[in-house]
Order: sequence, then structure tokens, then C-alpha cells
Amino acid sequence: MSVSPFDHPLLGGLLGDEEAAHCFSVEAEIAAMVRFEMALAQAEAEEGVIPAEAAEAITTALSTANFDMAALRRGTARDGVVVPEFVRQLRALVGEPHGASVHFGATSQDVIDTGLARRLVELLAILGGRLDHLVERLSLLEERQGGIQTMAHTRMQAALPVAAARKIRSWREPLLRHRDRMTVLENEIAILHFGGAVGALDELGDKGVGVSRRLASKLGLGAVIRARHSERDGQVALANWLSMVSGSLGKMGQDMALLAQTEVGEIKLASGGGSSAMPHKVNPVGAETLVALARFNATLVSAMHHSLVHEGERSGAAWTLEWMVLPQMSVATATALRLADGLVDGMEFVGTAKPH
Repeated sequence: MSVSPFDHPLLGGLLGDEEAAHCFSVEAEIAAMVRFEMALAQAEAEEGVIPAEAAEAITTALSTANFDMAALRRGTARDGVVVPEFVRQLRALVGEPHGASVHFGATSQDVIDTGLARRLVELLAILGGRLDHLVERLSLLEERQGGIQTMAHTRMQAALPVAAARKIRSWREPLLRHRDRMTVLENEIAILHFGGAVGALDELGDKGVGVSRRLASKLGLGAVIRARHSERDGQVALANWLSMVSGSLGKMGQDMALLAQTEVGEIKLASGGGSSAMPHKVNPVGAETLVALARFNATLVSAMHHSLVHEGERSGAAWTLEWMVLPQMSVATATALRLADGLVDGMEFVGTAKPH
């Protein structure tokens, strides 16, 4: 049983996406946090902040680390964040005399936000690949059937005949623009979040900049002048983009559902859902789901805008809201891209360029 439709035992078959969801799994989260701590120890050893043998001991211990998940859960309930208990277990694994060098100069938000950045880079690679494939599918559909005459509809009424290419381009071209926006978005997401207790790297003194640059390089992230602990515009830009992508796919799904109506019959979908009461029906389940996912993300994106309101240098409330919202928006968009690809692959324009 689950309260989320994306990993629900039944609804997950309709709405879930295992590949995207893995980016937000506990396994991926812990692996990203471990990678941060290992890279931090190495960067600090190279800058002379901790002994080289301490970095070696930390790397060795963390490379085979196993965690007490029940204790991590209890620690999160107690502290509001997993990192204090996580670091306690890491230090116990490393042991004396080098345990004190674990997590030196860092804070909980450094670990969580940087780990999330790494996982969001993986997510964007998944979504970008699916966008590219869907655009290619739509281009092939236009080549194959773009010349078929269909009826344009304005304000839900038959208007004038248009080529099917007109409709296909209204689906494809927004996706191309979304793909172009990914370059700017990736630069906002793929950054290091490393600032220590209040974002100023005070504990590292004049070594802070050097450690930060080395750490960013080791993690494949961009180094920024200072940590953006309370500046969440990058995460909100991602949420906006997710909602735009799923919204464009929702428009395509809505068009498909309308064009596939018995009374219109301008397209045929390769498959659909059955009815328990009316066996003759073939319901446009995939197209309808695109509409639902678009509306879902359009609703949640406002919550991400609320997460912009961080008080002072760190907000537990705004931060927690972000954890609740962003994974669901990400999986919804991944699912929409996957469903849209299947719909385009199996659809066929029939064409009836006559007013109804």
C-alpha cells in the first residue's frame, strides 16, 4: 500500500516510472551522500585541511559501508534531516583516529543538496533522452502522414481544413523549445552546494575556496561563489520546466483524445483501455493520462514557488516542502514522456477534412 500514486501497487502501473523514480530512491540518495563525503575528504586532504591518511581511511571505510536504516529513519524523525545520524554512523565505521575528519567543515544541507544535484543531473539525462526520442517520433509521423487533410478546430468547433502536419508541429515544436531550455537549466542544477554551517565555509578559513573547487571537480558539478542554501531559484526553475514539458504533452494528449472520439474519428490509436460495462469501447487511456499528469504538475508547481521563501540562511519548512514536491513532479514528467512516445508510435491519422 502507498499514499503516492506513482509507486502504488496498482496505480503505479499507470502512473509510475521506475527509471526516474530510482533517482529519488533511498539507495540513490545514500550513494550520493557517500560520494559527497568521500570526495570531501579527498579534496580536504589535497588542500592540507585533513591528513592524507585520514582521507584514505575515510575512502576505504565508505567504499564498503553498510548503514543501519532503522537508525537513519529514527534520526530523521528526531533531527528533521538524515545527515546527523548518517555522519555518526560514518564516523563509527572509520573509527579512531580519523573519524573526526569525516564531514569536516560541512553541514547537513551541503550533503543533501549536493547529493540531490548529482541525482537531478541523472534525471535530466533521462528526460532529455526521452524528449529527443519523442521529437524524432513526431518528425517521422509528419513525414509519413503530414499531408493528410484534417479539420482544424477553434473553440471546440470545426473550422477549416488543415494538413495533419499543422497539428503535429504544434506538438513537436514546443518540445524542441523545452529541449533548448535544458542547457540553461542544467547549468542552474549541476552546481555544488557547499557552505558549512551558515554558508560561509568559516571552519575551513582560507582553504575554503580551494576545497570547494576541488570538491566540485571531483563530483562533476559547477563551483559557485557561495552556497545557495536559501536561494532555491534553480530548483524552482526545474519545477517550472517540468510543468511546461508535461503541459505541452497534456495539450497533445487532449488533442488526441478529442480527435479519436467516435464522432470525430480523425485519428486511430493503436490501443486503448477497455470498459467493464461497454465491451465495444476503446478508451484513450494514455492520452487522458497525459492530461491528468499535466494538471497534476501545474498544481504542484505553485508549491515549489512557496519553497522559495526561506527565512534567513536556512529554512526547515521550505526545504521539507521541496522534498515533498519535486520528486513527484519529476516522475510525473518522466511518465508523460514515456506514454507520449508510445501514443505517437501507434497512432494513425485518418483525415476527414469536412465540417461536422
